Amino acid sequence: MQTWSSVALPRVPGIPRAPRLFDTSTGQVRPTAPGRTARMYVCGITPYDATHLGHAATYLAFDLVNRLWRDNGHDVHYVQNVTDIDEPLLERAERDHDDWVVLALRETALFREDMEALRVLPPREFVGAVESIPEIVEVIAKLLGDGAAYRADDPAYPDIYFARGATGRFGYESNYDEATMMRFFAERGGDPDRPGKRDPLDALLWRCARPGEPSWESELGAGRPGWHIECSAIAVNRLGMAFDVQGGGSDLIFPHHEYSAAHAEALSGTHPFARHYVHAGMIALDGEKMSKSRGNLVFVSRLRADGVDPGAIRLALFAGHYRSDRAWTPDLLTGAQARLDRWRAAVALPSAPAAEDTVARLRDHLADDLDTPNALRAIDAWASEALQGHGTDIAAPELVRTAVDALLGIEL
Repeated sequence: MQTWSSVALPRVPGIPRAPRLFDTSTGQVRPTAPGRTARMYVCGITPYDATHLGHAATYLAFDLVNRLWRDNGHDVHYVQNVTDIDEPLLERAERDHDDWVVLALRETALFREDMEALRVLPPREFVGAVESIPEIVEVIAKLLGDGAAYRADDPAYPDIYFARGATGRFGYESNYDEATMMRFFAERGGDPDRPGKRDPLDALLWRCARPGEPSWESELGAGRPGWHIECSAIAVNRLGMAFDVQGGGSDLIFPHHEYSAAHAEALSGTHPFARHYVHAGMIALDGEKMSKSRGNLVFVSRLRADGVDPGAIRLALFAGHYRSDRAWTPDLLTGAQARLDRWRAAVALPSAPAAEDTVARLRDHLADDLDTPNALRAIDAWASEALQGHGTDIAAPELVRTAVDALLGIEL
């Protein structure tokens, strides 16, 4: 699948800081310690609607991780999927009397446009579920052969399920208790009451073909893959096991990331799937999480069509910490645009206060679990001094411009 165009990433003078990130599985902020190549997998969209600000907040958070690793001299192997076959996509296509393939292609193209406008560095590999079906089938067949998967006791539709106890480690990624797992599994695409399963929390790997649904012929029989196995196969086949960061929104902690890890670990016989499980908080509008099911969405494409500067969108989302659940308000965007205007005015000056310490603070804050609120305040303080006419360093404005571009992704 085609990714989007990248932007030039300037080199920032000074000493980089290795990022430390909160790991959901351990509940601790820990250093990331990549080798020469840093490996990251971030779960992508299900393309049945346009990119909203909840999506944008997640992908901007991991864009910062990408930028920090590159600042530290790492090559970054970043993989992102597109779930271009799944229940929500089919349901939306049926509701709107649309072709599901056309819907997926249209919304994926719009997503690429939004990411490019927001200056998100593209993944090296941008992979659709449909194009990955042969490798997903291979993975499921191996899980069946190893006894980690089984067919449901249903003569009509013997779907294939993952046995959640296959690794002996199920639950380590989320650390949720059984009741919480059951609740989220039922709310987030699971089928705990499906007859023929051995355990209510066993997850679907392969859905046998039903009348009127798209399906693919395979050694498993005609059907299509479940959601979680898609990411397991795509990630392991491109990044290997124990890659550096598995990322996504906090609503993916369970079931999606728990099962993705369990599938991969059962497949490989090794642990862990990822060395860090990193999750971004939810963006709310009018007191409720922004989501397609609720319809309370602010679309990136709509903001762009209204003439909103993408740099202001980045700043508005960076005003809160990436892990926090936070509200979106018009005032947030107004404040971000004012901040962007001040920064641009400051870097347009012929001279300003020396900026080496400011860039060091910017790096320190970002390396501290992506502390963007304090990172922005560091630039604010420098800009305020500059706009008051303090400082005679003619190199300072360009240094700040370069650092904000490379580390925050904002063009001044």
